[in-house]
Amino acid sequence: MDMNQYLEIFIEESKEHLQACNEKILDLEKNPSDLSIVNDIFRSAHTLKGMSATMGYEDLASLTHQMENVLDAIRNEKLMVTPTILDVVFASIDLLEEMVLSIAEGGDGKKDVSPVVAQLKKIENGEELTSVTSSEPPTFNNETTMQTIHEYDDFEYTVIQQSKEQGFHSYEIKIALREDCLLKAARVFMVFEILEQIGEVIKAVPSVDLLEEEKFDSQFTVAVISKESTDDIKSRVLKVSEIDSVSVNPLNLEQLKSSKQRSVESETEAVNIIEETKQEVAASVAVDPSAKASPKQNVATSSKTIRVNIERLDILMNLFEELVIDRGRLEQISKELNNSELDETVERMSRISGDLQTIILNMRMVPVETVFNRFPRMIRQLAKDLNKKINLDIIGADTELDRTVIDEIGDPLVHLLRNAIDHGVEMPQDRLKKGKPEQGNVVLSAYHSGNHVFIEIEDDGAGISRDRVLKKAIERGVVTEQLASTLTDKQVYELIFSSGFSTADQISDISGRGVGLDVVKSTIESLGGTVSIDAQEGKGSLFSIQLPLTLSIISVMLVELQKEKFAIPLSSIIETAVIKKEEILHAHNQKVIDFRGKIVPLVNLKDIFEVPTEVENEEYISLVIVRKGEKMAAMVVDSFIGQQEIVLKSLGNYLTTVFAISGATILGDGQVALIIDCNSLIK
Repeated sequence: MDMNQYLEIFIEESKEHLQACNEKILDLEKNPSDLSIVNDIFRSAHTLKGMSATMGYEDLASLTHQMENVLDAIRNEKLMVTPTILDVVFASIDLLEEMVLSIAEGGDGKKDVSPVVAQLKKIENGEELTSVTSSEPPTFNNETTMQTIHEYDDFEYTVIQQSKEQGFHSYEIKIALREDCLLKAARVFMVFEILEQIGEVIKAVPSVDLLEEEKFDSQFTVAVISKESTDDIKSRVLKVSEIDSVSVNPLNLEQLKSSKQRSVESETEAVNIIEETKQEVAASVAVDPSAKASPKQNVATSSKTIRVNIERLDILMNLFEELVIDRGRLEQISKELNNSELDETVERMSRISGDLQTIILNMRMVPVETVFNRFPRMIRQLAKDLNKKINLDIIGADTELDRTVIDEIGDPLVHLLRNAIDHGVEMPQDRLKKGKPEQGNVVLSAYHSGNHVFIEIEDDGAGISRDRVLKKAIERGVVTEQLASTLTDKQVYELIFSSGFSTADQISDISGRGVGLDVVKSTIESLGGTVSIDAQEGKGSLFSIQLPLTLSIISVMLVELQKEKFAIPLSSIIETAVIKKEEILHAHNQKVIDFRGKIVPLVNLKDIFEVPTEVENEEYISLVIVRKGEKMAAMVVDSFIGQQEIVLKSLGNYLTTVFAISGATILGDGQVALIIDCNSLIK
């Protein structure tokens, strides 16, 4: 039995237990006398200890065991909950999270936990702590996590063994990139190219996928079979620029064999430990009166669920997208043939596939709480570092978003929250002088509206100084003094999204190291969303993010330009209109129209996309009015085809710079329609 088959389950469940510990400790800080919370934390720590011991991660098991002892002393009322104890427990969880992350990235999860274990032992024994371990997230030392590749499967072991019989040598090559290396994936590719010229790569830690995605710090290890000497391999690899060090170590076949033997011998014991851990956890839940769940909780736990790899859902989604394309084709054929039986069958198929689409999209939906639930802990630590008092309210954490959007939205939200706490909320003494409560409030909320999800971050801090922003913008050449005087407050606030813009006098690690908010804006817009700011100086700020529910199947308005078809996302459209040519006005060398009392610029799509134009004598022109935030534009088209659900396909890696086109789709008649990016057309 290969213990690796349990690895994915171990990683996922460990993350869940650690997140539960984080949330419950924050609850315990607010209610230190509530022992039921301590029991919940104890059970999560106990289960994590059992799993870690079973999988052979000794440092994880050692730290959770000592943490469990402290929690046991608290729940038996031998210790009182204090901020110092909670700080050490939080520091322990930080280390545990780092170790689990190391395992997930292909490392061995080893970490020197002795300083924190020693502090936990002092707490357990009732001794005074002179200093508390910094709860700043610890950095993982790759010298320990990637020293050797500990596990080779049967196939890899056989390859190494047979290669030795044929006169080849087996090596583990440890490569460290320079800390300032900018293109890590490119350097990895060059290293692999050299290694494949001199032999065969049989294993890499972290995995090749993680290396390509740059999901590693600066070091990686590769197992290679070659006839070259260690010195030759080292000298050839060192020719790649931005490599700090290379060490080449021959693989010892006997040691590999003995380690595999030990692994086989421990399998039966491992299974027994798993079963014992399950029984202990079940028993603790049954005996402990505080573990009794409410009727609502009982309903939730009785529902049956299975874990499904997101890649399988992606494959299912891709297959369904092809079905949507074929459905459109069938609907087109049905209209052309005008056969009642075919019409009936196609209509039924459309209805069933629509229901199927809803189910598949719902399967991919994940509550935003999976992102939100890491923020309370982060806010607590930031408030402590900055000597500020912050209260975080989370509203609408059960709002659901597509998994692909969830995966990308975390970093922008972290940046905005750090910005609100560092630049927004004032110091307690400053707030008191302004007549505000000593404690600042930050509200993180999410809600649905139509086919979009809105996420808002609001604080009651100092707001944004219009004069200060304009001064910095003029200094940096973002705007001219002449233009600055014409800008509205909202337009001034938008300037802080300019590249490299920051009003901070000193660059700090808290809000963004002086990078500014342009990264936040570009990430959100890459997801098809928008971000806007509203603020009042002295009263606070509101950052509002609008995101699409899903990124793959969208509703569009199909329009025609001569013989070519284009799709405009319905989410951007206000309405369609047909006007007489004489209604077109001119202002500042720009064609405009009067739309419900507002002057809206005209955008001629034929000019933008260079569509060959015939002589036009029509008296009327067709318009699609679109919006980006508060700005609007009227797109001139030849005709409207109608509303349709289409599958969004990217243009690929070679067409990433095409202006105003976000993708393409295949229509029912087999034609390709380009999807217009309205955000690019509105300045």
